[in-house]
Amino acid sequence: MDSGTVVSEATPEVKNEIQNEEEKLLVTAPDSEVKEIAVLTEFKKKRNQIQVSNVKKPFFYYYNLSKRHIKQYNEVELSALGMAIPTVVTIAEILKRNGLAFQKNLTISSVSLKNGENGKLVMKPKIEIALVNAEKIKNISTAPTSEDS
Repeated sequence: MDSGTVVSEATPEVKNEIQNEEEKLLVTAPDSEVKEIAVLTEFKKKRNQIQVSNVKKPFFYYYNLSKRHIKQYNEVELSALGMAIPTVVTIAEILKRNGLAFQKNLTISSVSLKNGENGKLVMKPKIEIALVNAEKIKNISTAPTSEDS
């Protein structure tokens, strides 16, 4: 596990959140007692996150998946690296233009990755666009207030 943060000793609540063996760590304390500790990685994928690639799946696969996530979770986070960025931007703009989503957040950054050919560190641009369900926003904005009565 390259990058991780020790969160806490695994309480019953935390144990329920641990999904697989990569997220837990057994540590032997000085008194030789083995303790289970929860470890959350920095790159843990969120349930409503879609990592878009421009070579693995066609554009409409990610578009339809985004629509499904917005309906199911009321929000979606699209992320992409490098040449997949235009695909993410296009998906987000189509969802906004069709009235399915509003843009909540936009994050642009650079990440360093090892090049598979020679092992050099290469900087890649990264984008994350968070979208929320437009219907949910409309319901909140049109909800009657006490002043309307």
